[in-house]
Amino acid sequence: MKLRRPARRATLVVHVIGAACWLGLTLGLVALALTAITTDSSAAVKAAVRSMKVFADWLVLPLDLITLVSGLVLSLGTQWGLARHRWVYTKFWLTLATTAASAFALRPGVDESAATVATGGPITDTADLIAGPLVSLGAYLFMTALSVLKPWGLIRRGQKQRGQKEHASAHKRVDAEDVRQTA
Repeated sequence: MKLRRPARRATLVVHVIGAACWLGLTLGLVALALTAITTDSSAAVKAAVRSMKVFADWLVLPLDLITLVSGLVLSLGTQWGLARHRWVYTKFWLTLATTAASAFALRPGVDESAATVATGGPITDTADLIAGPLVSLGAYLFMTALSVLKPWGLIRRGQKQRGQKEHASAHKRVDAEDVRQTA
């Protein structure tokens, strides 16, 4: 099923905006985590971690899901396909993995740190606070590069599909050239 041009363009806009927001949000989480780790002010630590919690609770999963669903619709509704090109396939699995990591590792880690600073305690595991956002940021930057560069070509299944289409289109070209005008 191919998306018509207006639907494809609208879905592409939603996908790019969702991905850009997800990337920006993650960069913000890295900045807040660095602030919480490097500052000596307990008020600044508390504010940074509470801000991280708000972002993690309200923005991370919706942006994850918008990007995942719009990317899936684009891959299935365009010539790229989900399992034809290696870069699309890689982006899909990385998006799925980072969505799961956000839900099951990033958010619980931020919630735990927020609970600790809310009771007046210090953050004991600073690596846990910064690791999730840094890994996510690296994954999103890599996926952005994949979207721009489109490396690696077709996967084996995509090569077979392309060969079948080229074989079929070769017959059409020959038939079209062989048409003779009458009278």
